[in-house]
Amino acid sequence: MTNTFVYMVRHGESPKEGNERTRGLTPKGQLDAKRVTDILKEKKIDAVVSSPYIRSILTVEKLAEQIGQEVIVYEDLKERIFSSEDKRVSDKELVPLLEKSFGEPNFALEGAESNADCQKRAINVFKELLETFRDKHIVIGSHGAVMTLMMGYFDRTYDLDFLHSTSKPDIYRMEFKEKELVNVQRIWC
Repeated sequence: MTNTFVYMVRHGESPKEGNERTRGLTPKGQLDAKRVTDILKEKKIDAVVSSPYIRSILTVEKLAEQIGQEVIVYEDLKERIFSSEDKRVSDKELVPLLEKSFGEPNFALEGAESNADCQKRAINVFKELLETFRDKHIVIGSHGAVMTLMMGYFDRTYDLDFLHSTSKPDIYRMEFKEKELVNVQRIWC
């Protein structure tokens, strides 16, 4: 029996303004998406899945094309909902919100989602993917907070400090034996 490999890909740089769901990539984000493809195309990827947000799909879609597939979109892999509107929360507002959220997992602004709720919905998909793609290599196009919460579910060291240390884009290879996380390696350079 071989192990299952999940490549968590945080999306590339995205414009700061615009709708949370439909924002694309900046020119730098587009160039970095090509680098993501170059890094992962040698990894024998079996499937590419993503958040429904355009910036995540755009970061991994060329890789899916390379392996002759389409990106499989899962609504519940979307980024944590930080506010009740589809507007992006500014960096100035986001930092204290994240600090409070990682300290109090059930905290959420009115009409938004808590870390606990976000982690629960995303982990349901993640566990399904581990089952569906057992002993395979899959890529998940993701976002900073939800990626951190999914990784943190398996290992608590993936916390707010980890989130702050990630880049856009970023790639982490998670290795699972059955459903147990046995290794994580950052492969973005």
